[in-house]
Amino acid sequence: MAVQGGNKLVIKTRIFELCIRKYRNLAELAQAMEVSVSQIYRVRQGQRSINQKFIIGAKKAFPEYKLDELFYFEPEPSVEPLVSVSGRYRHIVKQWNRSNLVTDIAATRSG
Repeated sequence: MAVQGGNKLVIKTRIFELCIRKYRNLAELAQAMEVSVSQIYRVRQGQRSINQKFIIGAKKAFPEYKLDELFYFEPEPSVEPLVSVSGRYRHIVKQWNRSNLVTDIAATRSG
């Protein structure tokens, strides 16, 4: 991850746009890059970052392009906290709070 002026940058790729003209599918692209198909899919979905093997593979699959044509930097997206809470989680919290309330009331009465 690069840092520019205090902002974190992540490396992104253009190979998915370029592969449409050169490869029939992502499996064929993965074979040309000498990486697994799952790595291709995970990078494409943003579930995996681009590593050295991916960069070398991209250069193998697209030797006619320069690295700055295949890759670029973008500001890292801010991570928002997860707000959604499941019904089961709410139930557990409610039960826990009730048990603590009963314990607190019992302690107050006995004290």
